[in-house]
Amino acid sequence: MPWFVKIEEGIVDKAIFDQYVPAHKEFVQRLIAKGHQAKTGYWGCRGGGMLLFEASSMDEARAIVAQDPLVINACVHYKLYEWCVVVE
Repeated sequence: MPWFVKIEEGIVDKAIFDQYVPAHKEFVQRLIAKGHQAKTGYWGCRGGGMLLFEASSMDEARAIVAQDPLVINACVHYKLYEWCVVVE
């Protein structure tokens, strides 16, 4: 299955952003349970992060990202890319 990456930039105050982090973590746990091999994290300098996951297509990846609480609640701007793995 192809890999996809959502690169995101936070666009709200940290206090607002942090309200949605527990729901985002639950969202990622559900992705893992469904077999999407999801991983999420933030940049050490703060202000943004990344979600890496498998999906069957770009359309499915877009549908998955649209369900992310950080996206639903307008906490981030993001770009979605298919990641083509060269070496495993």
